[in-house]
Amino acid sequence: MAVEKHLKVTGTSEISWKDAIVQTISEASKTIDYLTEVKVLEQKAKINGKRITEYLVDLDLAFTIDRDRD
Repeated sequence: MAVEKHLKVTGTSEISWKDAIVQTISEASKTIDYLTEVKVLEQKAKINGKRITEYLVDLDLAFTIDRDRD
């Protein structure tokens, strides 16, 4: 039986929502093994005047639990 765990994480980018998603997954994969799925929960942006200054994404990251890991 496989067991999957979910984490909610928030990532940011000054470039785009897509970049925020890609960078967040890249960072999470450095410390979380067996990532299997991502779901975009919400996209937000900070603005200054008429310009977007920062893109934010809330992600649900799923990973499989390794029962044989020490």
